[in-house]
Amino acid sequence: MPLCPHCRTGLRTIRQREGLFYLCPICNGRAVTLPQIRRVAGDRYATSLLRRINQPTVPGEVRCPFCAAAMRRVFSDDPPLELDSCKRCGVIWFDPEEFEVLPESAIESPDAARLRGIEVLATHKLEAMKPQGVTDDAPDENWKMIPAIFGFPVESEINPLSCRPWLTWLLALFIAAVSIIAFFDLDTAVERYGFIPAEAWRLGGLTWLTSFFLHGGILHLVGNLYFLLIFGDNVEDYLGRPRYAGLLLAATLAGDALHWLITPHSMIPCIGASGGISGVIVFYALQYPRARLGILLRYFFYFRWVQFPAWVALGLWLLLQTITAILQVSGFSNVGATAHLGGAAAGLGLWFWWRRQQRRPVMDV
Repeated sequence: MPLCPHCRTGLRTIRQREGLFYLCPICNGRAVTLPQIRRVAGDRYATSLLRRINQPTVPGEVRCPFCAAAMRRVFSDDPPLELDSCKRCGVIWFDPEEFEVLPESAIESPDAARLRGIEVLATHKLEAMKPQGVTDDAPDENWKMIPAIFGFPVESEINPLSCRPWLTWLLALFIAAVSIIAFFDLDTAVERYGFIPAEAWRLGGLTWLTSFFLHGGILHLVGNLYFLLIFGDNVEDYLGRPRYAGLLLAATLAGDALHWLITPHSMIPCIGASGGISGVIVFYALQYPRARLGILLRYFFYFRWVQFPAWVALGLWLLLQTITAILQVSGFSNVGATAHLGGAAAGLGLWFWWRRQQRRPVMDV
């Protein structure tokens, strides 16, 4: 359900002759698409507004009711308005009483109005027929074939960012540098800086964090960095750098804590950034449940893309981690899936907490 960017209340769908719009029942703000603006204010005004939307502008603080990305400020000359637009969703947000001052367009002929109605009805039927489950469409960029060949999921459509994810990039670079240096004497690095449940407070508890930067091999490192980069940028963009760093820290510590509680006497060192990244994965899937992900199925020379929404991928991932955790506890796996589940729990809890904070009303004094 789309949410009002100010009140965080579900928007009501309103049908009029000009088309659909989404109204906030509290503040009376509304989300409107360009086709409806064209029908209300005419082609000249809508075209002028579209040109301004396509110009590079600075993202504001208002979030899109549909994708939660930062909307960009758009200035209208006649009438003078300061609007917020999401180019990806094709939506413009009007604060109370702003939509009512738009210029009126010329009255259409009955035939033109009838054609407009058929066009709107067909568009909405096509939107309703769009598959929300699994499809076999290929992603939008050819380079995604490379990670897909190695079994990694890819984002079928790139979610637009309002700022560059510097923290994600710098963190990935630092993890890579530390892990590669440790590869020259991996056994010593793991024994000294890995997290050992039976010696949880070794080095004053520092191993709860140092283990995050160590990896058991190139594949382990590349896999973790890949998931951090493709999911972390959107989460950093949504949360901002301080809260994003807090999410990673909380998920890392929660992953180590659950691993410690389940295997308190284990002397096997646990390393890797998977616990913290698991929190990022869960937060991404909950915040962008309809984001399209794709995997490449291979059978000899037969290739087929399979796409599904992020919430489906999250369910499959949690099922896999649960099975792996059972195998780990039973002694049939050396993958620390308990740390993954601990990090996932932190991501789930923080997502609910931050969502609740956003919905809390603010009182002016």
